[in-house]
Amino acid sequence: MAGTGGSYHGVMDLRALVVSPDQESINLLTLILSELGVATEITASIQGGLKLLEQQRFDAIVLDYRGREECSSFLQRLRQCQKSSIGILIVIVDSDFNPRPLFGLGANFILYRPLSSERTRISLRAARPLMRRERRRAPRIPIAATVKVAYPGAPELNATLQDLSADGTSLKTPEPLPAECKVYFEFSLPQQAELIRLSGEVAWQDARGRSGIRFIDVPQSSRRLIQAWLQRKKNQISAASAQPGKRESGPTGLVSNAGNRRDGRRLDCKLGAEVYRLGGKVPHRCALSDISEGGCYVEMPTPLAVQSSIEIVVRTADTKVRIAGQVLNNHPGFGMGVRFIFDDDAEREDILRLLAVLASGPTLDELPR
Repeated sequence: MAGTGGSYHGVMDLRALVVSPDQESINLLTLILSELGVATEITASIQGGLKLLEQQRFDAIVLDYRGREECSSFLQRLRQCQKSSIGILIVIVDSDFNPRPLFGLGANFILYRPLSSERTRISLRAARPLMRRERRRAPRIPIAATVKVAYPGAPELNATLQDLSADGTSLKTPEPLPAECKVYFEFSLPQQAELIRLSGEVAWQDARGRSGIRFIDVPQSSRRLIQAWLQRKKNQISAASAQPGKRESGPTGLVSNAGNRRDGRRLDCKLGAEVYRLGGKVPHRCALSDISEGGCYVEMPTPLAVQSSIEIVVRTADTKVRIAGQVLNNHPGFGMGVRFIFDDDAEREDILRLLAVLASGPTLDELPR
């Protein structure tokens, strides 16, 4: 069995509703979602699914679409259900089905029947960050700061904060944190001298040493320091966004995946695209290969210089995706390695959706342009 690329240590803080009459599909989806730390509720009928949506909230809904009128009615009623309005929608269809109308009805991801273990795992891994992002009640601000971490039965260790919100943080630790105990944190934020002390619990972990932390006990003094810092950073981001053509990255700027060159699983593909120098109008025809959430390899005989800021335009049957990036390395006669740069979560979601299309499609052949 292929690995998931992350370990969630039994922490299931996300929930998915699976609506399918096919037991084989249910078994595969339940297994993979469980690997990703997502608990599942199963129903074989559309009516059963609608009833559960009225009673509970789900972070994702998986619908086995069979082309019947009741399936279309389910999609139309889905976004009217208040408790499920922020969940993402994943739809399973036949391999020869045109999914374009389903995107118009709110589908975020498409899986093709019969479900492949490998492709389904890749697609659900791409969907999982969107489930978590939808669940967050407050935006995360990138940061690079050292934090002291302590928990019962272990010596204090140093970790690195990677982002911060009023409700939690993600950090990188030299060793995995325990999944089921209270963890204590002490740190100071940039341009603040006072120490922040609070406790939290692990919400998720992955194989790269990163942990998502949900805050539990935050003293008022620490909460005020966090809120003041977050507000200052939001004001800086708003000011930067108001300046046309200005693109920042890293802890003091907008959301970026700097330093994470191979973020997530890579897909081999041959995807027609156009590359522009940032702000330029001359297209360079190329092909994308070895693509992931964090970057790709651009095949072109005359690559651009290292550190060049570029924009990649990809057209599929359903949409056009614009991706900002930076050239990390080049190989004359062959191509160049590119790191993606995101100004906001919506741009990252465009990449995740493109990855899902590539991963869940019947083939990984070149998409129409």
